[in-house]
Amino acid sequence: DEAPGETVYYQGRPYKVYRGMGSIEALREGNRDRYGQAGVEDGDLIPEGIEGMVPYRGELLQVLFQLLGGVRAGLGYLGCKNLEELKHRAEFVRITAQGLRESHVHDVFVTKEAPNYRPND
Repeated sequence: DEAPGETVYYQGRPYKVYRGMGSIEALREGNRDRYGQAGVEDGDLIPEGIEGMVPYRGELLQVLFQLLGGVRAGLGYLGCKNLEELKHRAEFVRITAQGLRESHVHDVFVTKEAPNYRPND
């Protein structure tokens, strides 16, 4: 909720509207001087940004709660008691994009989404 932008629903899911400062709508609403387009007619504006939507993540407190839960789970998987221990025991392995896709849930139609998991479309 703390993120700027209107919350809208698209295909039953919440999104935050994103509008870059150089988008056509921002230019129309008075941002022309910033992009050197003062006096340019609406039809001749050249946008330097986009408008779109990003998935709504929820309230910051809930996002942080899920993030910290993931960190705690990761510490447990590695047998680490704290972040300092993690620094010394962690081993990062590079995987391909296909490996990442394969490591996510696949061949299953998700009927109830979890707050800490987003499919890798």
